[in-house]
Amino acid sequence: MSENTSHSAEGLLGSLKSMTALAVAIAHNRLNLLSTDLEVAREKTVSVLIMVLVALFCICFGALLLALFIVVIFWDTHRLIALGGVAGLFVLIGVVCLLRVIKALKAMPATFEASLAELAKDYKQLKSDE
Repeated sequence: MSENTSHSAEGLLGSLKSMTALAVAIAHNRLNLLSTDLEVAREKTVSVLIMVLVALFCICFGALLLALFIVVIFWDTHRLIALGGVAGLFVLIGVVCLLRVIKALKAMPATFEASLAELAKDYKQLKSDE
């Protein structure tokens, strides 16, 4: 009788150990996936920010030079109309760009989409095992 008890205890302990090892392996796998998602998101964000800053600098400098050029052309005849037109154009372009940025931010996918999908699959599988 004691042999049966020790075998069942070993079986129960072994089963518990294997379940714990499986849970740790699943957690490790999901954390690796999450860290990969974070790294990809960070790299994309940094590269996009650098390109946006360079583009903004060039566009602003070019727009300033263009505005000065237009005002100088019309300095003797219609300087106020030229200044108002250039200012209105810049405001219009700024509003259009702002609306496009808002639209792009709303359309961005979830940052941890792959990790969340895998966790949902794990949860569904654990629920079906019960």
